[in-house]
Amino acid sequence: MAQEATPVSGGTLDAPAIGPETNLPLPRYVSLKASEANVRRGPSLSHRIDWVFQRRSMPLQVIAEYGHWRRVIDREGQGGWVHYTMLSGARSVIIDQDRLRLRSQPRDDSRETVELELGVIARLHECEPTWCRLSAGGYKGWAPKAVMWGVDADEVRD
Repeated sequence: MAQEATPVSGGTLDAPAIGPETNLPLPRYVSLKASEANVRRGPSLSHRIDWVFQRRSMPLQVIAEYGHWRRVIDREGQGGWVHYTMLSGARSVIIDQDRLRLRSQPRDDSRETVELELGVIARLHECEPTWCRLSAGGYKGWAPKAVMWGVDADEVRD
């Protein structure tokens, strides 16, 4: 039986916890690098595979680290342990609203650039306090943070 993983190292209400393996913040968002990745019950090859993630670029949240393994959850809170080579630091989001209209500017009254369906995975670019710029299928535009999963509500990105 593998040793229980420590989800965080340090951290307070004001500062994010730091992963013991990477020194990166926990929790943090990543994406699935491969088109398939085994999700294991524990952080080793000897642990049972509970299921397989099957969507390249799917956003995931890293909540713990142990050696070369990362404990991740998806937007439903389901997850397990995935080998770090299956993950990418490239950020993506999943659209939680059907027929989401991307806008040319981060405003509700700006020109519509494209309409995205529920469940579409989009690449995350910059974020302002309430809007993020996304790209999907060769289209780009802005969308409110409230209609996507894979970015924190208070996150700002350049």
